[in-house]
Amino acid sequence: MSGYGALIPNRRTVIVSLAIAAVTIVILLAMGRAPICECGYVKLWHGQINDSGNSQHIADWYTPSHIIHGMIFYAFGWWMFVRKGWGGAEAFRWGLPLAVLLEAAWEVLENTPMVINRFRSVTANFGYSGDSVLNSGADLLWMSFGFWLALRLPVKVTVALAIIGELVAGYVVRDNLTFNVIMLVYPIEAIAEWQAAGGVA
Repeated sequence: MSGYGALIPNRRTVIVSLAIAAVTIVILLAMGRAPICECGYVKLWHGQINDSGNSQHIADWYTPSHIIHGMIFYAFGWWMFVRKGWGGAEAFRWGLPLAVLLEAAWEVLENTPMVINRFRSVTANFGYSGDSVLNSGADLLWMSFGFWLALRLPVKVTVALAIIGELVAGYVVRDNLTFNVIMLVYPIEAIAEWQAAGGVA
């Protein structure tokens, strides 16, 4: 996709996006989040969702959720800036900073005691202790990758990739973005029991 019909950032909005990400890292460090896994090393992939390494490394089974965030934020920005025309003819350039801001806000909120305790009590992540700063930074990058995919790929392909990501994560670890949202907002005992039966809770 190209031209006014797509949320193509320019140099200025890329710099703003990087600045938002940098401020987010500073905030997380100020909150006392560990820079990297307390195990003392960094892994590209960590496949266990209920041990001390969960959400501490660069990628894990929740990475598809963050990629899907980027796809959703792209759709939201397109609806705002292109379809509705909010902000004028050049506003579509700000789709990426908006997406980074939304993801950054979630990363900060996700690492507050309130949300950490909520995750531990109602989701499959009973051992969740929050993200390392490395993991949060990686999540911002994965979200941006999802935004880029939505920018470059046809809508049908983007939707198909999102569905595949949800199905694969749901099958392998019995958890994904959909289950996380449901269990955080309105926990369903049947889902909790199904996840427990699979050994993830």
